[in-house]
Amino acid sequence: MSQTEWLTVASVVIPLTVVGLLMAWGWRALRRRQTDVAGLAPVPREPGAPALTEDLLYVATTRADQPLQRIAVKGLGFRARAVLTVTAGGVLLDLAGGEPGFIPAAALQGVGRATWTIDRAVSSDGLVFVRWADGGAADHLALDSYFRSADPDALVAAIHPLIPTPREAAA
Repeated sequence: MSQTEWLTVASVVIPLTVVGLLMAWGWRALRRRQTDVAGLAPVPREPGAPALTEDLLYVATTRADQPLQRIAVKGLGFRARAVLTVTAGGVLLDLAGGEPGFIPAAALQGVGRATWTIDRAVSSDGLVFVRWADGGAADHLALDSYFRSADPDALVAAIHPLIPTPREAAA
């Protein structure tokens, strides 16, 4: 290989390697900063009878009301195909390539429609967000998980009755 060819290859490979290393370093730093995030609870033995099951796209989980603060730990960092099942006990989430997890009904804080979150913008109200308390208690960190659903109205309607009222949460 001539010197000119070597310089051409090096001028492409070296910057790409540096960018890749910086991206990996940034992702690791983000994960270290999020050690306080417990993530999805293990699936209980009896999660309850399914009220709705949908194959959908998991988009992201962020800190509540901070849709640009991606949660990168506990299997929540990457977009994936998912099967979401709403039961009387909560929301079961099975992300492709990961372990199934559970959001207990007591941890649910809200559900609604959204138009965007980190790295994803969609048509009017094309996303469904589920707000939940990380760790299952109301005083824990609140997170928003975003989903792209084929029938967002049905998904919101299925989850909404599970959200505890303020009086139920205090009991």
